Amino acid sequence: MTIRTILVDDEKLAIQGLQLRLEKYPDVEIIDTCSNGREAIRKIKTEKPDLVFLDIQMPGFDGFSVVKGVMEIEPPLFVFVTAYQEHAVRAFEANAVNYLMKPVDESKLDDTLARVRQRIAEKKSAEEAEKLKSVLAEVAPDAVDHIPEDPEQAASERYEKLINIKDRGQIFRIDVDTIEHIEAAGDYMCIRTADNSLILRETMKDLERRLDPRVFQRVHRSTIVNLNQVRQVKPHTNGECFLVLDSGAQVKVSRSYRDVIARFVH
Repeated sequence: MTIRTILVDDEKLAIQGLQLRLEKYPDVEIIDTCSNGREAIRKIKTEKPDLVFLDIQMPGFDGFSVVKGVMEIEPPLFVFVTAYQEHAVRAFEANAVNYLMKPVDESKLDDTLARVRQRIAEKKSAEEAEKLKSVLAEVAPDAVDHIPEDPEQAASERYEKLINIKDRGQIFRIDVDTIEHIEAAGDYMCIRTADNSLILRETMKDLERRLDPRVFQRVHRSTIVNLNQVRQVKPHTNGECFLVLDSGAQVKVSRSYRDVIARFVH
């Protein structure tokens, strides 16, 4: 799968820097670059890219105007890249895949492209499901009733609903919805629910693949939290903060993962 990509920024050096960082990803093909919002709208409509890295603060048409300007077509995925933290909330309201601060951090770029690949795969899965439904409607109409109507529901079914954990000589079956947060310690994960703590021998990366990323998000290098369990956000010093969970437990959010907090601000 090739991700056809357009870069938009009014600063030439910013585009060159992002081009260099993207060179290490063989599946990312930069098909064009734009230096202003009007040019970006025109290129997006004609080239129909899969992905656009979009600066927000540009003279004339800013990044949000570009997003609005392509809404009459099927829009690409957008990643906002900017030096201004205050735009984070609006970026997520615009349904951006992610929000990257300049200069772009390589680990955050890795995470962003992983999200992009997932969103593209989900979109293709939904398109294939619709094609299948059309065929089945003709040759086996009764079978159509068994296909999920909601593409998002179909995508969520790929993730674990129960996790089996062997701990202290017993096997526990944990409903993932009851997990509050997960802490890493080397190749071991501490799975914490409101009333239990269990040890799972697995890497964080492997466990992340099994959990729905719309619900379970990394908030620290060694911590994943269930966003549905968050009841309060408490600001802390140095741009960090704490999430207060249903049980009253508090989980620290490091500055590198502050974009997660934007999801709780409306």
